[in-house]
Amino acid sequence: MTLEGRYDEDAGVVRVGADARQRYHDARGYGYPLEGNEIALAPVEAAHLLYRGDLEAVVDDGERLEFRDVLAREPGTDFGVRFLVYADLRSRGFYLSPAEEPWVTDPPESDFAVFPRGKGPNDGEIAYALQVIGERTDIPAGALEESVLAVVDEESEITYFDVNPRNPTGSSATAEPGREIAADLLADRVVVWEPPGDLYERTFYGQPLEGREYDRPTLQCSLLEAAHLADRGILDLEPSVVRERGREVEGERFERRLRVYKTLREDGVVPKTGYKFGADFRTYAEVESVDDLGHSELLVRVLSDDHVFEPRDLALDVRLAHGVRKTMVFALVSDDGNVEWWSLERLTP
Repeated sequence: MTLEGRYDEDAGVVRVGADARQRYHDARGYGYPLEGNEIALAPVEAAHLLYRGDLEAVVDDGERLEFRDVLAREPGTDFGVRFLVYADLRSRGFYLSPAEEPWVTDPPESDFAVFPRGKGPNDGEIAYALQVIGERTDIPAGALEESVLAVVDEESEITYFDVNPRNPTGSSATAEPGREIAADLLADRVVVWEPPGDLYERTFYGQPLEGREYDRPTLQCSLLEAAHLADRGILDLEPSVVRERGREVEGERFERRLRVYKTLREDGVVPKTGYKFGADFRTYAEVESVDDLGHSELLVRVLSDDHVFEPRDLALDVRLAHGVRKTMVFALVSDDGNVEWWSLERLTP
């Protein structure tokens, strides 16, 4: 026997009686129990049961609504994309519920709570806090949460991203302060004429002017590297002059990038240019010698904390990082210099 549901407009749910609790909730994790065997379904849950033919219709003020009717009448612009993601995860063997009480106790701040395979809403375990958007929905940087982000494109294909806070740390050494090495400030870089060998070879500042073949290198440093070294008293340059040159070259972006550069160095991570990868930095967590340098682990893009992401740009960045075996990290810098770190990686649920 196929059951029918009825809209409860006040509660915003679809109520289903008869043996609905055993059939839909207990066996397959839909809805939440009411009195007796009755359950309440979220509209997206009811739509999925209608789509599968497990629910015959939903009655609203005497009108019998089938799947097509429910899709047409649901308000807002996000119901369609939320249904597509709900149906996709159900087809992958997951139970999921709206991230709201009473469906979920202590729900995450997201659209859905996705439970581990083989578990449901009564098992007290959540695999993913899931946010759902369409590909044309912008994402303010301040809205990033630890979650899985599901992006539905214009052809209804779904891409999942694992979004996590990520504070890069490492064990790489940094240059010791107080040497005041002679250096010249050029248009957009600095030349260090007689650096100690470990400045490049152990702490990985700059690049040899002579290329790979050198006995004792003359180093060319970026303005970021030079500003950091000048601030630490290692270069015989006035720090404010180097920073002013950086602002002339890059504008306010220079100060954000310098803040991130210094934070990474202080946390034992070596940042080098990420230009070849379309990022601000590539990073190395453990540098002992440039002669034994491994692959960089992260690509870092530096942005202001009020930046607004377009999902297409996120997909491009994450795809590029994955293609070169790295993780994409966004460093969000506030006006007071605080840095917030978020990593994004492709996920297959």
